[in-house]
Amino acid sequence: MKERLIDGVIAKMSGGLSPQQLFALRRALDDELAEFDVTSAPKGVEKARKANDDLAAQFISAKRIEGCSEKTLNYYENTIRAFLDETSKELHDVTTNEIRKYLSDFQAKRNSSKTTVDNVRRILSSFFSWLEDEDYIVKSPVRRIHKVRSETTVKETISDEHLEKLRDTCTEVRDLAMIDFLVSTGVRVGELVTLNRNDIDFNERQCVVLGKGNKERTVYFNARAKVHLQNYLVTRTDDNQALFVSLSAPNNRLTISGVETRLRQLGKKAKICRIHPHKFRRTLATMAIDKGMPIEQVQRLLGHCKIDTTLHYAMVNQTNVRIAHRKFLG
Repeated sequence: MKERLIDGVIAKMSGGLSPQQLFALRRALDDELAEFDVTSAPKGVEKARKANDDLAAQFISAKRIEGCSEKTLNYYENTIRAFLDETSKELHDVTTNEIRKYLSDFQAKRNSSKTTVDNVRRILSSFFSWLEDEDYIVKSPVRRIHKVRSETTVKETISDEHLEKLRDTCTEVRDLAMIDFLVSTGVRVGELVTLNRNDIDFNERQCVVLGKGNKERTVYFNARAKVHLQNYLVTRTDDNQALFVSLSAPNNRLTISGVETRLRQLGKKAKICRIHPHKFRRTLATMAIDKGMPIEQVQRLLGHCKIDTTLHYAMVNQTNVRIAHRKFLG
């Protein structure tokens, strides 16, 4: 079997390599494979793998048609491929216990958090539910596997004092505009970097962003963000239509990593730990709820499909909880 494998490689490379190079390649393959036993997989296993790969590809295509982003599709595909690599069965023969064992082994091998394991469970559930809906299997084996419970941790927000320190740290008008725009709109960093100058309505202090799933929503910014944004745009000498660009020529559109790096630098300079774009979004949600904005409106502002996601973002101020308890129950 090993010789057949080497012969096959040599045959495929023969058109582009000289006889001397082919001879060297054969010797290298002989040396590298010397310590390995090369066997062919049973035909049934190969058949199962091909069938599973085809179904996985169809599922990803279906998700693409539904409007999932490429980032989401890659996450789905990598998660499903990792599972398929661990099974030699066709998908209609996979059992609930096998998936439970896979999730357990996944957590043990990678020391993954419960949230990560539940993300894997959720993706496999989506995949097998699609197989069921499309009549490739009778019943999803993931249906009886419940959500993995994880500890609820209090997510950090940026305090008013730290926001002022960040502003004081800014030496570039662009950075000041970016910070105030992020904290007043709560946009995702991916939405921020796709905005153009003509997307901004300064009269109404609003703009339309393209969120997850290619869904548009209107976000709003405050007077401080408006002033700083206008000051920044006045200083621009480039003709790039992007709202935020790099400081040096050729003044390219800022990227996600560019925003993240800059905010980390500003946080470090201000001696504030863990400053990143998402923290501004969470801060907005928390401030909105603390000031009495209905959770449904916060959900719309952030562009969340499910209100549970909004509740995870927002950290209710404990002082407000105490005051409310005394008001309504004390």
